[in-house]
Amino acid sequence: MAAHRKPGRRSSLGGSTARTAFTIALAGAATATAFDGTGQAEPQLTPAQVKVKVDRLYQEAETATQKYDGAKEKAQAAEHRLSALRDEAARKTERLNSARDALGSTAAAQYRGGGLDPALQLVLSSDPDRYLDGAEFVDRVGTRQAAAVAGVREQLREIQQLRGTARVELTSLKARQAELARQKKTITGKLDSARRLLSGLSPEERARLGLDGGGAGRASRSGTDGRVGLQAPGSATAQAPDSRAAAAVAYAYAKLGSPYVWGATGPDAFDCSGLVQSAYRSAGVSLPRTTYAQIDAGRRVSRSELLPGDLVFFYSGISHVGLYIGNGQMIHAPNPSAPVRIAPIDEMPFAGATRVV
Repeated sequence: MAAHRKPGRRSSLGGSTARTAFTIALAGAATATAFDGTGQAEPQLTPAQVKVKVDRLYQEAETATQKYDGAKEKAQAAEHRLSALRDEAARKTERLNSARDALGSTAAAQYRGGGLDPALQLVLSSDPDRYLDGAEFVDRVGTRQAAAVAGVREQLREIQQLRGTARVELTSLKARQAELARQKKTITGKLDSARRLLSGLSPEERARLGLDGGGAGRASRSGTDGRVGLQAPGSATAQAPDSRAAAAVAYAYAKLGSPYVWGATGPDAFDCSGLVQSAYRSAGVSLPRTTYAQIDAGRRVSRSELLPGDLVFFYSGISHVGLYIGNGQMIHAPNPSAPVRIAPIDEMPFAGATRVV
């Protein structure tokens, strides 16, 4: 009986082992399938879902663009200050070298003429009265020399201060440049992701969703887009509160169809704040570079008070700006999917408006 039962136990153990091995093999196969990419793929996005994702990526990229623009502006200012400090230090160093040369010449002359004791020089002098007059002159020269030495010391102190300040500016500049690199990496990453999503859509789908990179802008410029309801530039400029606002509006009209390029301020390509800045620059008005600063560049106005030339801002982070042209419309540089165009201000979350004064 014992001999009969033992094979039974071995058989049972072998069956259990086989089942376990089969289960492990199945699990391994499933894992391998998942890793080599032949498993169940992520559900295909619909064109509408692609548009939602792309729009979000563009908004995030524009937020990073405003940070990039701000860092670039500060880096340029730091670079200008550093250059000015270096120029001033060079000028002071040149003056210091001249003062040192003068002191050296005086010291050498004193050394050459100082071999005799002053009392002995008086005794040996053929004209004591003339010698005494000369001694008084030497005293005056000595006083001036002391002042010159003090002046050299002061110049040295000023140059050291300038060099210290320049080192601080250089550190600031390097920090700004590092920030530029970070924001540039963020922007390019967002835009690359958007391009990959768009590549999965057909040209017809991109055009239908307004992601074709140019059609919407051309329609707005020609006035054939019924949704926009393009008005004549003269109507907008006539309603502007002053000549500068009218000139800014006219400039924006002239740039319809220009491509969106992040960080660009014209004359042939723009980002959103670059377009607004350039429009008012053409009117002789200097605006800050970023949306965050532009919103404080004038007097705040309510939505019901809007007039052509007012700056209109969007999103809670104030990351987008357009130029109001009346009738609920604006001219703006949207994102890389579309050029400078006319659009209703209702197409984005309104955050506020400013009238440049």
